[in-house]
Amino acid sequence: MVMNALLIGRFQPFHYGHLHIIQTLCKTYTNVIIGVGSSQYSHTADNPFSYEERREMITRSLTAAGIANYRVVAIPDLNDPSRWVNHVLSYVNDFDVVISNNPETCRLFTEQGYTVKRTTMYKREQYSGHEIRRRLASGGRWASLVPPPVATIIREVHGQDRLKTH
Repeated sequence: MVMNALLIGRFQPFHYGHLHIIQTLCKTYTNVIIGVGSSQYSHTADNPFSYEERREMITRSLTAAGIANYRVVAIPDLNDPSRWVNHVLSYVNDFDVVISNNPETCRLFTEQGYTVKRTTMYKREQYSGHEIRRRLASGGRWASLVPPPVATIIREVHGQDRLKTH
């Protein structure tokens, strides 16, 4: 039986916690659809990387990990909770389950009758986009928290300099 999962996140940046979750999901589901939320934002303190940069981080990391049963979809913010599920469905609708730890995402999809499952956070105290962005901005050690392809992309786009200006 084909079972597709939708995982929505900002992936700012993609890190080992994300990789671990996707590796686990790809063993359980036929396909994992990775919805990159806030896809229209970039070059800000909370959303420093563009959708294209994040897609490339995800694609290169999953390729290096030998994962092929996924696809990446841009999902821009709508900022209207009452319309958000339908907004997401306008970008992707071929999923059987929503995977999220975001309370609002879980509530909104559950209210619309979708199956929603939470994931176990993988070393959350260590792997956090907020912490990685903080370290990038302050000149701290961050590269060990992301897969090597992500570190390469962050260096290529001068992500550390981008965050230091905020």
